[in-house]
Amino acid sequence: MRQMHYKRIRIPVFILSILTTAFGIDLITAASLGTSPISSVPLVLSFYFPWTFGQLTFVMNMAFIVLQFLLLRRNFRPLEILQVGINVIFSYALDLYMPLLAGLQRLSLPLQVLFLVLGCAVLGFGICIETASQVLMVPGDGAVKAIAQVGKWRMGSTKVAFDTTMVTLAVILSFLYGGLGTLSGLGIGTVISAMLVGRFVNFFNRHVFFIERLARLSLADENRGAAPAAVAENR
Repeated sequence: MRQMHYKRIRIPVFILSILTTAFGIDLITAASLGTSPISSVPLVLSFYFPWTFGQLTFVMNMAFIVLQFLLLRRNFRPLEILQVGINVIFSYALDLYMPLLAGLQRLSLPLQVLFLVLGCAVLGFGICIETASQVLMVPGDGAVKAIAQVGKWRMGSTKVAFDTTMVTLAVILSFLYGGLGTLSGLGIGTVISAMLVGRFVNFFNRHVFFIERLARLSLADENRGAAPAAVAENR
């Protein structure tokens, strides 16, 4: 009964984390100083194709799910297919929030910087509760984990290389469609978000009791779920 109780907490919190993460990305993007690395490619493409930021993010994340399947093969858990549903919620939320934040593009530079930093904080908090809930990984993080697992590389190093690759690809696409020297949707905010989000994640993990408590409940759930499976295998 307690296990079911904890799961009833973890799943809504995980969905909340997806909505929070989407809001953080939109805040960073709407500040007009450059989007986050993971969102750079769909944002650049949204300037040159008749599809929205959220729609292009959905396509990119579906590609990440396919990449996980190709890399992990038999180790790809059937449960990870639920990432498709998470992708739908996340992509829809991106397009839902963006019109509400359109006014930020007309603010002065100091206020743009303020909302950029606020967006990094919101994104970092969303990542914290997403990780603590231990329900699923979003497609981008799932792809990073799969690459690290197959290549036997450190998760942190793989994440840095992954983000660098995304920004590089976004720059190439911006030059290709907008002309040499054009950096659509990219800027100092991209660099700032890359540096700040991880720091906010560390801050929230250390100082927000709720996140630590949720992580403990999630771990307890996973351990209780693993115990019966281990007993069954030993029979």
